[in-house]
Amino acid sequence: MGHPVVEGVRAFAADLVAIRRDIHAHPELGMEEARTSALVAQELRSLGIEVTEGVGRFGVVGTIRGTRPGNRSVGLRADMDALQIPEATGKPYASKRPGVMHACGHDGHTTMLLGAARWLAAHRDFGGTVHLIFQPAEEGRGGAQAMLDDALFDRFPCDAVYGLHNKPTIAAGTFATRKGPALAAADSWKVVFRGTGGHGGSTPHLATDVTIVQAHFVLALQTIVGRNVPAVEAAVLSVGSIEGGSPISPNVMPAELTVTGTSRSYSPAIRDLLERRIAELAQGLAATHGCTAEASYRRGVPALVNHAEQTDVALEAARGLVDASEVDAHFPPVTGGEDFALMLEKRPGAFMFIGAGAGPDGRSANLHTPHFDFNDDIIPMGVAWWVGVVEQELGSPQG
Repeated sequence: MGHPVVEGVRAFAADLVAIRRDIHAHPELGMEEARTSALVAQELRSLGIEVTEGVGRFGVVGTIRGTRPGNRSVGLRADMDALQIPEATGKPYASKRPGVMHACGHDGHTTMLLGAARWLAAHRDFGGTVHLIFQPAEEGRGGAQAMLDDALFDRFPCDAVYGLHNKPTIAAGTFATRKGPALAAADSWKVVFRGTGGHGGSTPHLATDVTIVQAHFVLALQTIVGRNVPAVEAAVLSVGSIEGGSPISPNVMPAELTVTGTSRSYSPAIRDLLERRIAELAQGLAATHGCTAEASYRRGVPALVNHAEQTDVALEAARGLVDASEVDAHFPPVTGGEDFALMLEKRPGAFMFIGAGAGPDGRSANLHTPHFDFNDDIIPMGVAWWVGVVEQELGSPQG
């Protein structure tokens, strides 16, 4: 016989799948989640759960109080927003909004937390309080910060906070995380090179050439990672766009050229180093060729750093569901960003990956691609993991 919570959730798994596919068919971008947040609030209220809407504009918090003595409180967080990607899955429940789809599985994350809400509302034999945090706008539109700015943890005190994300590249129903830095700080940068411009055919010798500067700059960028970042550290620098000149005027040397890109890092010191060295290289190379450079660096979400004690809680919740061999406690750091990192700067907690596995053909579309679809088969396991976290933190809501 399987785990009692997993088996218990299977009894209403069809309801959860229907919710997940409804959310999938009606995706909403960050800070536009009016329908999704209303659906979440309605589902929570139908379970007799105390609901607060409009936290950080579209955030929803459901509060469940246990029947046993206890003063601790725990936050369980799921994200709700979709991405500006055209869907190509061909599923009957595919997005009804052209150019927008749930390509990261947030529809599944929301559904799994709603499933945990249903179980916990019916099995309140734990000591303390559970806050179910449904967050808008994880995908770069500031949802976590908006909820924090709206006094999330003052209004809903949490001694610890947890997050769960599907990962299609590991086997379905397995779990993976690590202590310390688990996801990267995700930043962007821009450099504008300026020169005189000129005629590339008749008088290039009279011009200062920004194209030469950017060519040296793009190559030199990788020396930051190769020679400035210590070998035992990790960082990524990539160019995303190069814009300058006009294809209809190939004989004109541009007077201005812009290079943009992204950077990833895991420590504040390396983040500072990347920002400083991008500017130094750009300005030094520009000066060498008689040009100027203006560098700007925009910090996105910080590195997501799992706290040791709460990572142990997350791991024990997973080991209570599957064999220890299916729980990876030393998963390599991921260079993607995640704004749950902001919540972990305010409260101790941990972020867990649940394997979403491969599809029937042995392959699985990855996150942020037009063919991705959340694996509904892992919903009961995800619900049970949430319940396991509450069990570890507050007692046993096993029923």
